[in-house]
Amino acid sequence: MYIPKQYHMDQDEAVQFMKSHPFALLVTVDKHRPIATHIPLEIREDGGKVYAIGHIAFGNLQKKTLDNNADVLLIFQGPNSYISSSWYTVEEVPTWDYLAVHAYGTARIVTGDELISDLKMLLNRYEAHREKGRLWDTFDPELLESEMKGIVGFRIEITSIQASAKMSQNRSDTDYKNIVTELGKSKEQGETQVAKWMREQRKGLFE
Repeated sequence: MYIPKQYHMDQDEAVQFMKSHPFALLVTVDKHRPIATHIPLEIREDGGKVYAIGHIAFGNLQKKTLDNNADVLLIFQGPNSYISSSWYTVEEVPTWDYLAVHAYGTARIVTGDELISDLKMLLNRYEAHREKGRLWDTFDPELLESEMKGIVGFRIEITSIQASAKMSQNRSDTDYKNIVTELGKSKEQGETQVAKWMREQRKGLFE
Protein backbone atom coordinates (compact mmCIF):
# COMPACT_ATOMS: atom_id res chain seq x y z
CA MET A 1 0.00 0.00 0.00
CA TYR A 2 1.40 3.38 -1.01
CA ILE A 3 1.54 5.65 2.05
CA PRO A 4 2.92 9.21 1.81
CA LYS A 5 4.87 10.17 4.93
CA GLN A 6 2.22 12.53 6.32
CA TYR A 7 -0.38 9.75 6.28
CA HIS A 8 1.72 7.06 7.94
CA MET A 9 0.23 5.43 11.06
CA ASP A 10 2.79 4.03 13.54
CA GLN A 11 2.81 0.43 14.79
CA ASP A 12 1.04 1.07 18.10
CA GLU A 13 -1.68 3.13 16.40
CA ALA A 14 -2.14 0.42 13.78
CA VAL A 15 -2.53 -2.35 16.37
CA GLN A 16 -5.10 -0.32 18.31
CA PHE A 17 -6.90 0.36 15.04
CA MET A 18 -7.10 -3.37 14.28
CA LYS A 19 -8.46 -4.03 17.76
CA SER A 20 -11.20 -1.41 17.34
CA HIS A 21 -12.07 -2.45 13.74
CA PRO A 22 -11.86 -6.27 14.00
CA PHE A 23 -14.01 -7.15 10.98
CA ALA A 24 -11.31 -7.74 8.38
CA LEU A 25 -10.71 -9.19 4.93
CA LEU A 26 -8.57 -12.36 5.03
CA VAL A 27 -6.66 -12.74 1.75
CA THR A 28 -4.61 -15.72 0.59
CA VAL A 29 -3.59 -17.19 -2.77
CA ASP A 30 -4.53 -20.62 -4.11
CA LYS A 31 -2.78 -21.68 -7.32
CA HIS A 32 -2.05 -18.05 -8.28
CA ARG A 33 -5.66 -16.98 -7.67
CA PRO A 34 -6.40 -14.63 -4.74
CA ILE A 35 -9.25 -15.69 -2.45
CA ALA A 36 -10.78 -13.73 0.41
CA THR A 37 -13.15 -14.07 3.36
CA HIS A 38 -14.75 -11.29 5.41
CA ILE A 39 -14.25 -12.30 9.02
CA PRO A 40 -14.15 -10.99 12.61
CA LEU A 41 -10.75 -11.37 14.28
CA GLU A 42 -9.36 -11.09 17.78
CA ILE A 43 -6.10 -9.15 17.96
CA ARG A 44 -3.82 -10.25 20.77
CA GLU A 45 -0.40 -8.95 21.85
CA ASP A 46 1.84 -11.48 23.56
CA GLY A 47 5.58 -11.36 24.25
CA GLY A 48 6.15 -8.43 21.92
CA LYS A 49 4.34 -10.13 19.05
CA VAL A 50 0.92 -9.45 17.56
CA TYR A 51 -1.50 -12.21 16.61
CA ALA A 52 -4.79 -12.27 14.71
CA ILE A 53 -7.05 -15.09 15.87
CA GLY A 54 -10.19 -16.34 14.18
CA HIS A 55 -12.03 -19.14 12.44
CA ILE A 56 -13.81 -19.83 9.17
CA ALA A 57 -16.46 -22.33 8.10
CA PHE A 58 -15.22 -25.87 7.52
CA GLY A 59 -16.74 -25.73 4.06
CA ASN A 60 -14.70 -22.64 3.14
CA LEU A 61 -12.01 -23.80 0.69
CA GLN A 62 -9.72 -21.03 1.91
CA LYS A 63 -8.90 -23.36 4.82
CA LYS A 64 -6.50 -25.19 2.48
CA THR A 65 -4.30 -22.08 2.27
CA LEU A 66 -4.03 -21.31 5.99
CA ASP A 67 -1.69 -23.91 7.45
CA ASN A 68 1.96 -22.80 7.57
CA ASN A 69 1.32 -20.03 5.07
CA ALA A 70 3.75 -17.11 5.48
CA ASP A 71 1.99 -14.91 2.93
CA VAL A 72 -1.38 -14.08 4.48
CA LEU A 73 -2.82 -10.57 4.16
CA LEU A 74 -5.40 -9.03 6.49
CA ILE A 75 -7.12 -5.80 5.45
CA PHE A 76 -8.80 -3.66 8.11
CA GLN A 77 -10.86 -0.65 7.07
CA GLY A 78 -12.18 2.24 9.11
CA PRO A 79 -14.25 5.33 8.36
CA ASN A 80 -13.89 6.81 4.88
CA SER A 81 -15.48 9.62 2.94
CA TYR A 82 -15.47 11.61 -0.28
CA ILE A 83 -13.92 15.06 0.22
CA SER A 84 -15.20 17.80 -2.06
CA SER A 85 -12.63 20.35 -3.21
CA SER A 86 -15.41 22.95 -3.05
CA TRP A 87 -14.55 23.06 0.66
CA TYR A 88 -11.00 24.30 -0.05
CA THR A 89 -9.89 27.91 -0.20
CA VAL A 90 -7.81 27.22 -3.32
CA GLU A 91 -8.70 25.42 -6.55
CA GLU A 92 -7.81 21.73 -6.37
CA VAL A 93 -9.33 18.38 -7.28
CA PRO A 94 -11.46 16.37 -4.81
CA THR A 95 -10.14 13.33 -2.95
CA TRP A 96 -11.15 10.51 -0.62
CA ASP A 97 -10.16 10.29 3.05
CA TYR A 98 -9.82 6.92 4.77
CA LEU A 99 -8.27 4.82 7.53
CA ALA A 100 -6.86 1.42 6.56
CA VAL A 101 -4.38 -1.18 7.77
CA HIS A 102 -2.74 -3.99 5.79
CA ALA A 103 -1.26 -6.65 8.10
CA TYR A 104 0.90 -9.44 6.69
CA GLY A 105 1.66 -12.60 8.60
CA THR A 106 2.13 -16.34 8.92
CA ALA A 107 -0.95 -18.49 9.51
CA ARG A 108 -1.34 -21.87 11.15
CA ILE A 109 -4.36 -24.05 11.93
CA VAL A 110 -5.33 -24.53 15.60
CA THR A 111 -7.34 -27.41 17.04
CA GLY A 112 -8.33 -29.01 20.35
CA ASP A 113 -7.72 -27.09 23.58
CA GLU A 114 -6.03 -24.26 21.69
CA LEU A 115 -9.12 -23.68 19.58
CA ILE A 116 -11.39 -23.90 22.64
CA SER A 117 -9.25 -21.29 24.39
CA ASP A 118 -9.60 -18.95 21.40
CA LEU A 119 -13.37 -19.42 21.21
CA LYS A 120 -13.75 -18.77 24.94
CA MET A 121 -11.77 -15.55 24.54
CA LEU A 122 -14.00 -14.45 21.65
CA LEU A 123 -17.15 -15.09 23.68
CA ASN A 124 -15.73 -13.25 26.67
CA ARG A 125 -15.11 -10.19 24.54
CA TYR A 126 -18.55 -9.97 23.01
CA GLU A 127 -20.75 -11.58 25.69
CA ALA A 128 -19.24 -10.98 29.15
CA HIS A 129 -20.67 -7.45 29.46
CA ARG A 130 -24.21 -8.53 28.54
CA GLU A 131 -26.85 -9.14 31.22
CA LYS A 132 -27.36 -12.72 30.06
CA GLY A 133 -24.18 -13.16 28.07
CA ARG A 134 -23.63 -16.57 26.49
CA LEU A 135 -20.18 -17.55 27.75
CA TRP A 136 -18.60 -20.91 26.99
CA ASP A 137 -19.81 -22.68 30.13
CA THR A 138 -23.43 -21.65 29.52
CA PHE A 139 -23.71 -23.82 26.38
CA ASP A 140 -24.55 -27.50 26.21
CA PRO A 141 -21.20 -29.33 25.74
CA GLU A 142 -22.73 -31.52 23.03
CA LEU A 143 -23.81 -28.43 21.10
CA LEU A 144 -20.32 -26.94 21.35
CA GLU A 145 -18.72 -30.18 20.21
CA SER A 146 -21.05 -30.32 17.22
CA GLU A 147 -20.51 -26.67 16.27
CA MET A 148 -16.72 -26.96 16.49
CA LYS A 149 -16.82 -29.63 13.79
CA GLY A 150 -18.15 -26.96 11.45
CA ILE A 151 -15.23 -24.52 11.77
CA VAL A 152 -11.50 -24.29 11.17
CA GLY A 153 -9.57 -22.20 13.69
CA PHE A 154 -6.38 -20.35 12.90
CA ARG A 155 -3.82 -17.96 14.33
CA ILE A 156 -1.80 -15.50 12.29
CA GLU A 157 1.45 -14.06 13.63
CA ILE A 158 1.66 -10.54 12.22
CA THR A 159 5.09 -9.97 10.68
CA SER A 160 4.63 -6.57 9.05
CA ILE A 161 2.07 -3.77 9.02
CA GLN A 162 1.29 -1.03 6.52
CA ALA A 163 -1.12 1.52 7.97
CA SER A 164 -2.53 4.67 6.41
CA ALA A 165 -4.55 7.49 7.93
CA LYS A 166 -5.22 9.72 4.93
CA MET A 167 -7.40 12.30 6.65
CA SER A 168 -6.63 15.69 5.11
CA GLN A 169 -3.54 16.25 7.26
CA ASN A 170 -2.02 18.18 4.34
CA ARG A 171 -4.73 20.83 4.42
CA SER A 172 -4.44 24.25 6.03
CA ASP A 173 -6.31 24.88 9.28
CA THR A 174 -8.95 26.80 7.36
CA ASP A 175 -9.54 24.01 4.85
CA TYR A 176 -9.37 21.40 7.59
CA LYS A 177 -12.05 23.15 9.62
CA ASN A 178 -14.24 23.57 6.52
CA ILE A 179 -13.99 19.86 5.78
CA VAL A 180 -14.96 18.88 9.33
CA THR A 181 -17.84 21.35 9.32
CA GLU A 182 -19.23 20.12 6.01
CA LEU A 183 -18.87 16.43 6.90
CA GLY A 184 -20.52 17.14 10.22
CA LYS A 185 -23.67 18.24 8.41
CA SER A 186 -24.05 14.84 6.79
CA LYS A 187 -26.39 12.03 7.84
CA GLU A 188 -24.01 9.43 6.39
CA GLN A 189 -22.26 7.44 9.12
CA GLY A 190 -18.93 7.29 7.32
CA GLU A 191 -18.80 11.03 6.82
CA THR A 192 -19.68 11.86 10.42
CA GLN A 193 -17.09 9.35 11.67
CA VAL A 194 -14.40 10.93 9.50
CA ALA A 195 -15.38 14.34 10.87
CA LYS A 196 -15.16 13.03 14.44
CA TRP A 197 -11.69 11.54 13.85
CA MET A 198 -10.42 14.74 12.23
CA ARG A 199 -11.82 16.90 15.01
CA GLU A 200 -9.87 14.88 17.58
CA GLN A 201 -6.60 15.44 15.73
CA ARG A 202 -6.82 19.25 15.80
CA LYS A 203 -8.94 19.90 18.87
CA GLY A 204 -7.67 23.46 19.14
CA LEU A 205 -9.49 24.47 15.97
CA PHE A 206 -12.86 23.59 17.46
CA GLU A 207 -12.65 24.96 20.99
